[in-house]
Amino acid sequence: METLLQKLTTHGELRSESSEVPRFESRPSMAAAPLAVNVYTPESPLRHPRELLRALLRDLLAARELAWRLFVRDLSANYRQTYLGYIWAFLPPLLASATFIFLQSQGITRIDRTGVPYAAFAMMGTLLWQVFADAIQSPLASINAGRSMLAKINFPREALLMSGLYMVLFNFLVRLMLLAVVMAVWKVVPSQGLLWFPLAIAGLLVCGLVMGLLLLPLGLLYKDADRGIAIVIPFWMLLTPVVYPSRTEGLAGVLATWNPVSPVLTTAREALSGLPFTGLEAFGLVSSAALLLCVLGLIAFRLIMPIVIERMGG
Repeated sequence: METLLQKLTTHGELRSESSEVPRFESRPSMAAAPLAVNVYTPESPLRHPRELLRALLRDLLAARELAWRLFVRDLSANYRQTYLGYIWAFLPPLLASATFIFLQSQGITRIDRTGVPYAAFAMMGTLLWQVFADAIQSPLASINAGRSMLAKINFPREALLMSGLYMVLFNFLVRLMLLAVVMAVWKVVPSQGLLWFPLAIAGLLVCGLVMGLLLLPLGLLYKDADRGIAIVIPFWMLLTPVVYPSRTEGLAGVLATWNPVSPVLTTAREALSGLPFTGLEAFGLVSSAALLLCVLGLIAFRLIMPIVIERMGG
């Protein structure tokens, strides 16, 4: 042992500093970013509406990427095992309009004053109606598709609604190609009123989304709502000037007046067909009211989802 110490001392003195543990200083660039702190209190969020709206807007912005990934997943799942593929996007409204076109050609029904060939009139109406119908079913369908995620993962629930809205918009873009073909075949030339078409489509989407948000809590707890929607939508279509022009007299006129979808769908079709607008004031009123109700519906969705998730888990 003494020999070993002598050899070490010949190369230098043993210093106590060599036994110190090396120190590693953390750099500011390597420091972890602080995580957001969520504080849960029994106080109702409605007491602070400004903070509630800020949180809603923040979650909507944060949910965009997740919503897109969910949309891509659902899109590939919907058409992966189908032979016809994207044809299913416009096949239901195409068959619905074909029925009324056949009845009109055989003289069983007599619908006039359409302003454009009836075949184009009916196809445009049914394709536009399908946008509204898809928007109604979108919230419930998207939340049901994400049931397994809701109880296990903490994420902005608005992402599910946005993914469903992406699907509705995608199906509309597919049908828009069919609309272009219909207008080309029957030589329907739009006018400058075509500029109103994007606003009318947005109005149809918002109206359908409002209806879907209103039915969402009931549809998540009971299957009756989902089945009831499937029954009501075709019946509602017959009460809306989809395959016939708007009327102002009789019971049909009363139903068209109080039907909130009528002025929105009619404005969209008039913008496409180049016909003069007949209800821009009603369209503006319905669209504005639907936009306000949509914001209130999103707030209600944010407030009731924790309760609904707890009921679903129970």
